[in-house]
Amino acid sequence: MFSQRIERARESMAGLGVDVLLLSLGADLPYFCGYEAMPLERLTMLVVPRDGDVHLVVPHLEAPRVVERPEVFEMVTWRDGEDPIAMVADLVGASTTAAIGDQTWAGFVVDLASACPGLGFRRASEVTAPIRMVKDDAEVEALRQAGAAVDRILADVQAGKVALVGRTEADVAAQIGRRILDEGHHRVNFVIVASGPNAASPHHEPGGRVIRADEGVLFDIGGTMAGPDEVGYCSDITRCVHVGEPPAGFAELYAVLHSSHAAGVAAATVGTPCEDVDAAARRVIDDAGYGEYFVHRTGHGIGVEAHEHPNIVAGNDLPLVAGHAFSVEPGIYVPDSWGARLEDIVVATVDGPDAMNRIDHGLAVVDG
Repeated sequence: MFSQRIERARESMAGLGVDVLLLSLGADLPYFCGYEAMPLERLTMLVVPRDGDVHLVVPHLEAPRVVERPEVFEMVTWRDGEDPIAMVADLVGASTTAAIGDQTWAGFVVDLASACPGLGFRRASEVTAPIRMVKDDAEVEALRQAGAAVDRILADVQAGKVALVGRTEADVAAQIGRRILDEGHHRVNFVIVASGPNAASPHHEPGGRVIRADEGVLFDIGGTMAGPDEVGYCSDITRCVHVGEPPAGFAELYAVLHSSHAAGVAAATVGTPCEDVDAAARRVIDDAGYGEYFVHRTGHGIGVEAHEHPNIVAGNDLPLVAGHAFSVEPGIYVPDSWGARLEDIVVATVDGPDAMNRIDHGLAVVDG
């Protein structure tokens, strides 16, 4: 799997005129070699020349964490007191153009630029993003398993099996975070529990607000679950519940949101530009008079990272192809009042949109 990905990267490098690919922190590294670096001040870097051997430069004390794959890369270790920048510069050699990981720490980039004065830099994502955003069958299955796990969690919330009233958002979020791990994820990426007016903030941080009766609660949760060769793939789902019967205004808002979500999913067919999927979901909300309250894109790609390409947003004319995986998550946020979002992960297929999340999309009413 990794050797095939390296070869695809080299084909992309040849087309772009890139001599060497340099991957440090971020999801590109595990995607192409199976190793996830810790975010340390010590340099880890995968050096992929367009031709020749691949090397993984890694701190000696981190070497025990590396699963050695000699058919993919040769590991080069360095000890404190040695100069890893010089090691990478030696491997870069006479290369003139490098694609360097988008999340590489700026200090390392500056040091490499000094050590390799004839080397020009461009973003590694120009090479890697087109490869990563088209998922194969094993990757789709990993997304499906992760989606099913978070489905089970929020299905229990929808069924009223998680106590809400009288508890703080932070307390409920902590319980859900533990459940994400219990359901097979190895990492919790985020848990948003936003009650009442807090749901009008799309990325609300759960805090000390106590959840009350007769208000809505938004849940947006996700984690990373090990997939093929232990490379992690992400889940991401949003559902809303209302404690007690919702007022007419909130019920109306949610009905519009429900229709918007359905329109976005239905539009996500192979060959449709990403911006048209965004437009399909946005049109429903605009027509209902809530357009000013839909303040973000309709979706983002997902895979090894919770947010990757392709983005479902105005201005992205990239046509969907089979294997593109992304969220469809319209939202309506009325400041100081209430908010709601509805989100599934969807994979474009030749047979139509394939949702990774299958639980009820309606506004669940719970007793508390």
